[in-house]
Amino acid sequence: MKKYTYTESKDTRSGFGAGLLEAGKEDENVVALCADLIGSLKMNDFIKAFPERFFQIGIAEANMMGIAAGLTIGGKIPFTGTFANFSTGRVYDQIRQSIAYSDKNVKIAASHAGLTLGEDGATHQILEDIGLMKMLPGMTVINPCDYNQTKAATLAAAKHKGPVYLRFGRPVVPVFTPEDQEFVIGEALMLNPGTTVTILATGHLVWEAICAGEELETLGIDAEIINIHTIKPLDEKAVLTSVAKTGCVVTAEEHNRIGGLGDSVAQLLAKKMPTPQEYVAVNDSFGESGPPSALMDKYGLNADAIVAAVLRVLKRKVVI
Repeated sequence: MKKYTYTESKDTRSGFGAGLLEAGKEDENVVALCADLIGSLKMNDFIKAFPERFFQIGIAEANMMGIAAGLTIGGKIPFTGTFANFSTGRVYDQIRQSIAYSDKNVKIAASHAGLTLGEDGATHQILEDIGLMKMLPGMTVINPCDYNQTKAATLAAAKHKGPVYLRFGRPVVPVFTPEDQEFVIGEALMLNPGTTVTILATGHLVWEAICAGEELETLGIDAEIINIHTIKPLDEKAVLTSVAKTGCVVTAEEHNRIGGLGDSVAQLLAKKMPTPQEYVAVNDSFGESGPPSALMDKYGLNADAIVAAVLRVLKRKVVI
């Protein structure tokens, strides 16, 4: 098992803020819009550097999406900023009609996604957003795992032509990916080669998958761990190559088990390589108020849950 260590923990939303500032320096067409959540989205440094390229829309998320779509007509590259719940469910019609259908070059920056929003409770803890956004034709869906990868993903999104949904979180999490990494949209990252089982993880669950891999090693299980930072387009070659070798797969995500990464993988495997699969995800329920770590434990989104899923799927594995 390849060893991963970290020296600090930082929130992924700060990675977005750092990436937005750098993207603004690289391209004068990058602009930012916010729905009254500047501090939460870490947009302060961008505003300080480029005040004329920032638009405070207020608590009017639907208007923000329409304005962003309009800005692209003049060649601007707008990043919209608000919580993931308000970036998707509240404004789905505007995104569908004004951005996705029209193939507008809007980058939807969605913070505070999933259960780790914590104490704000179920009304804000959206667990359906990946499913909502990946169903839109032409929408790229990115869910990075730590501060450095979120910064790199933001820069990649700015260069990408077409609408992007960029999902990140509220809490501090281990920073373990390289500071100078190249982020290639649609290209999964091999974290640990293995032969016994494939673990496909995204977002905050990537670090949990690494921790699970270390525990599995003590049980004599050689896990192949892959970071699926781009859920759409899915790196089909990486998934199929790995599963062909291991013969079984576990998917791990901070999302409803319906409509997320797990379902994308299951659809691919059903068509091209039927394989035993187990999900680590929220089991078709809303969340609740509580500390992020306690919620992740209660809803089975941690290393222990991944280990348990691996043990289940190995019992279903066909040995030839």
